[in-house]
Amino acid sequence: MGLTAEQKYWRKRIFVLTWLAYAGFYFGRKNLSVTWSSMESDLGLNNTDYASIIFVYSLVYTIGQFVNGYLSDTFGPRKVVTFGLLLAAIGNLFLGLTFSTGVIVFLIAANGYGQSTGWSGLIKNMTPWFRRTERGVVMSWWSSCYVTGGFLATIFATYAAFDMEFLSGLGWKRGFIFPSLILFIIAMLYLLFTRNDPQEVGLPKLVESKYQFAGGAKVEKLKILGALLRNSSLWIYSSCYMILKMTRYAFLFWLPIYLEKALHYGVSDAGYMSSVYELIGFFGVIIAGYSSDKIFASNRFSTVSIMMIGLGLACLAHPYMVPYGKIATVISIAIIGIATYGPDSLICTAGSMDVGGTKGAAMAAGIINGMGSIGQMFSGFIVVAINEYYGWNSLFYFFVIMSFVGGGLAALKWNQQSSE
Repeated sequence: MGLTAEQKYWRKRIFVLTWLAYAGFYFGRKNLSVTWSSMESDLGLNNTDYASIIFVYSLVYTIGQFVNGYLSDTFGPRKVVTFGLLLAAIGNLFLGLTFSTGVIVFLIAANGYGQSTGWSGLIKNMTPWFRRTERGVVMSWWSSCYVTGGFLATIFATYAAFDMEFLSGLGWKRGFIFPSLILFIIAMLYLLFTRNDPQEVGLPKLVESKYQFAGGAKVEKLKILGALLRNSSLWIYSSCYMILKMTRYAFLFWLPIYLEKALHYGVSDAGYMSSVYELIGFFGVIIAGYSSDKIFASNRFSTVSIMMIGLGLACLAHPYMVPYGKIATVISIAIIGIATYGPDSLICTAGSMDVGGTKGAAMAAGIINGMGSIGQMFSGFIVVAINEYYGWNSLFYFFVIMSFVGGGLAALKWNQQSSE
């Protein structure tokens, strides 16, 4: 069925605004890893403190994923995501104004809850506007929001904290203050110009819900949740995503520190080099989206399986590439980024939309991302434990094993497709 000019306009508008919103969240997320070495020196902290801060952030983020998926399905993503953007902005602003470790932990927790509104809410926002057969391609381009957002946020935080001449006396604190201003602006744009679904602007539905239950809105939501919890695809996606987020957040939070402390690069070099993980990871997102729609007929699991096995092989090769210098190290980081972000994006966008449908998309995304965040929550402690007892290289070998496990789980659903 063709689309009217007004439908095309609103789809582009929703795409751009939701893309901008989630890219914006990263400006309040990536600055911690970039500024940590300086915070560590100023506040007398260590890697265990860092792992604990990440744990608190991730714990609140994980709980928020489950809560906000339901809230976005119930009240609409426009209200929920706007609140999250504003809370993250406030948390980051005060992180740049504080000297107390206890206050930092509180603000990190507030930021974590604000951040947790983003994914499930924005997936919910996109679902009514795009059909199943086009989601792989559309959402691969949309998923560039967190790859591009992570890259730009890393570059911006590095510049603001260490290279900007304005307010130089504040040092690393600028890495929180200036990103918070960007978040405030994006929150206002999202609130003013987005809409929850086509009906809100007088357009007909583009997607019919796969879940139809009688008994009122609240009863329907509970029945949809029950149906989701009985869906084996949801749990395989969740297991794979737990592995992927454990891996991805280990790189997001620890890659600059690894480059600085293990490979002895300067703080600016480490910050800029680590951004390659997201920058080149973007291509993995596009590869995953197109392959799932065009090669595997909108089946996500086959693509996830292949790319997770590729991630294991990339992590296996990394310690052998590092001795060849910075260029080889950057290439290795880029390959790992491609193999991480491809299946990661596919599971938490098109995969979540396929499982949840228009009425349960936020709950499905919240459960999958929430389960994934359990892996994120413990990733810091895993990094510290393996690094201290066995060294940095063993950390990469650990991710080899976990990636192969995820690839095997996804292969169990090799030909699985969604009906919506």
